[in-house]
Amino acid sequence: MKGVTILRKLLFVYLILIGVFVVYVYQYQSENTSNNQWSEHELRGTIDENYVMVTFQSGIDYWKRALKGFEDAAEALNVSVEYRGATQYDVNEQITVLEQVIAKKPAGIAVSAMDPDALNDVINKAVEAGIPIVAFDSNAPESKVFSFLGTDNYYAGVTAAHKMAELLNGAGEIGIVTHPKQLNHKERTKGFRETIAKEYPKMNIVSIQDGRGDQMTSKEVVDEMIGKFPNLKGVFASEANGGVGVGQSILEQQKKGEIHIISFDTDKGTLDMVDEGVISATLAQGTWKMGYWSLQYLFHLQHGLAENMEVGRSLPRYVDTGITIVTQENVEAFYPNE
Repeated sequence: MKGVTILRKLLFVYLILIGVFVVYVYQYQSENTSNNQWSEHELRGTIDENYVMVTFQSGIDYWKRALKGFEDAAEALNVSVEYRGATQYDVNEQITVLEQVIAKKPAGIAVSAMDPDALNDVINKAVEAGIPIVAFDSNAPESKVFSFLGTDNYYAGVTAAHKMAELLNGAGEIGIVTHPKQLNHKERTKGFRETIAKEYPKMNIVSIQDGRGDQMTSKEVVDEMIGKFPNLKGVFASEANGGVGVGQSILEQQKKGEIHIISFDTDKGTLDMVDEGVISATLAQGTWKMGYWSLQYLFHLQHGLAENMEVGRSLPRYVDTGITIVTQENVEAFYPNE
């Protein structure tokens, strides 16, 4: 009888252990399933959920990598995207395009603002209508955009100034070709000018011209600059079309090697001129990251996941997507893969 009692006790203990194990497995599977469902809810949308990227000068190469990032994020999130933009460097056209996009009530809009103030009313109108908006590349800081994702443009100007000083051995006359009304170009120019003034007393900025984001205009203003300042040793162009236009002027006037150019971005025309030694350096922006994270932000905003502090999903209001200096030594790495 004693042996039977012991067996019964052991059986009872085994049953308890088996029961505990079954409960543990059940809870684990339930939590795992719940987590997977929550993850799918967060990170998967529907194909009829449409997000729009809006730019200006929509046909230029610069936007291609940002759009690719936007599209890659759309594939990951199972949503659809659309690309719209002003065809010219015309703020009124961009406002019209943005109004047309808003009228279709998309799930969210990523906009690169040609003017830091002119788009404020139409951006605010969209936000007030419940359409989330983020800015990328060029900000509208006084508007109701949720976040800005782009280059630290002041720091980019600082970096360009140091590189120019290196190329000129800290002395010489310099010109700038920029967009005086566009915020990102203002910041680049300010960073460049202030760094030269503070740190390189033997360098002198003799001319700042509006290239209007156009190759021919940029070429013409540099033609005039070289005529007026024959000792010109360097030109900083704050965007890609300007840099190519400056390069064309330098080639036409047979100043290659005499006047150093620092440009921006990595379109093929710019990269070719870097490879040929016409442009001494260009600053590559993280444009793919701008597009990719813009859509991720918009998706989180649309699904109410952006500002839930209790679960740690508060998104930053500014994301620096970084820059890289491109020269002849590393230019091949920046050509797109065929």
